[in-house]
Amino acid sequence: MHGLIGKMLAAPGKREELLAIMLEGNDAMPGCISYVIARDPASEDGIWITEVWDSKESHAASLQLPHVQATIARAKPMIAGFGDYFATEPLGGIGV
Repeated sequence: MHGLIGKMLAAPGKREELLAIMLEGNDAMPGCISYVIARDPASEDGIWITEVWDSKESHAASLQLPHVQATIARAKPMIAGFGDYFATEPLGGIGV
């Protein structure tokens, strides 16, 4: 399995709008086991994204899906930057 944990920074005052776009763009993504979007309680503009995929290749392929490309295009103007980013190797757990 392939896992990712990353922090995204919304433009000031745009976090809720960005979260809404990211949450509505979650159609089927082959190989996606878990995709969680969360507010960072320690930052007004921070968003954490946690993903688990069956493989690194499935994650890469997901970025080419039309609905993912559309979500990225809508979200891009509201993204101020990115923070920490971690790749993980999930072994199992609830929902995995």
